[in-house]
Amino acid sequence: MENKSHALIAGAFVLLVSALLVAMAIWLTRDKSVHHVYELSSRENVTGLQPQATVKFRGVSVGKVMGISFDPQNRGNVLIRISTDELAPVSKSTFATLGFQGVTGLAFVQLDDSGESKEDLPTREDAPARIPMRSSLFTKLSEQGTNILVQVEESSRKLNQLLTPDNQKVLLGAVQNIGQAATGLGQAANSIQRFSSNADKILDAQFGPEKMNLPKLAAEVADTLKSLQTTSKSLEATSDEARALAGEFKQVSQALVKPGGMVDKLTDGVQTLTNVGQSLYNGTLPRVNRTSDETARAARQVSRTVNGVNDNPQSLIFGNGPALPGPGETGFAPPLAAAGKP
Repeated sequence: MENKSHALIAGAFVLLVSALLVAMAIWLTRDKSVHHVYELSSRENVTGLQPQATVKFRGVSVGKVMGISFDPQNRGNVLIRISTDELAPVSKSTFATLGFQGVTGLAFVQLDDSGESKEDLPTREDAPARIPMRSSLFTKLSEQGTNILVQVEESSRKLNQLLTPDNQKVLLGAVQNIGQAATGLGQAANSIQRFSSNADKILDAQFGPEKMNLPKLAAEVADTLKSLQTTSKSLEATSDEARALAGEFKQVSQALVKPGGMVDKLTDGVQTLTNVGQSLYNGTLPRVNRTSDETARAARQVSRTVNGVNDNPQSLIFGNGPALPGPGETGFAPPLAAAGKP
């Protein structure tokens, strides 16, 4: 009877302690703050977003995701219901995007404000207000990457057309014509020099003791002018061909380096990838390492607790009992003497 009464008392004590622990947990986890309910309608994929996911306003946690379902008002859209703290500055210009927690793939709702309105967004729990949903960073990056690849392919095609064998022959012909025109100019310069020398001789002859044949000199001047005319025509044709090629090269280069062109978009895409990688390296990986360390520490503590319970199961009801006396304390007995050995 005495053992049964002790067991009954121990059981009642355990039940009482369990009830007190449950009551304390409820009291500690009670939430007296006021929350506002909003809805988000997304056309994008919401993979990685789960109920109870965090809602952040510019990086500050302000609420949780209450539920995820399909939008009855917009066929094909995903309806996300969120609950935010009353202190969250949600205004009529607030918008939402999906953020991702590093390499884990878990998503959260990121709220931000464009600053166009300072008026609070009114909402009710039975008729929640809707916050507009915008494309996330990864969606924009994917779209920009596709556009950049299309433009790179188009530019490569134009360059290949410009550098076809026929165009290369035309370009080489233009260079050869330019060389020939330079040679013709050299010859024209020599003719002019000869003409100048002859003119000096004529002047000296007309006013000196010697006389020269003026009709012959006029014929030489006419030949020189004809040579200059032929050379100028050849140079003009060569200049037209070179100008046409220069115009094509200019159009291609302007398409590549114009504001918002392929080079700018490639630069923006590389900068975005660099920022994302830096964010992952500086923000997510240290948090993952700290979480792993805390998990390992908690596992060791649970292991020590389980080993203690296995060694002394009665400690759950009666406790660990008094500690054995140590050396110098009353009642201490050496191990050999306690075993009856000399």
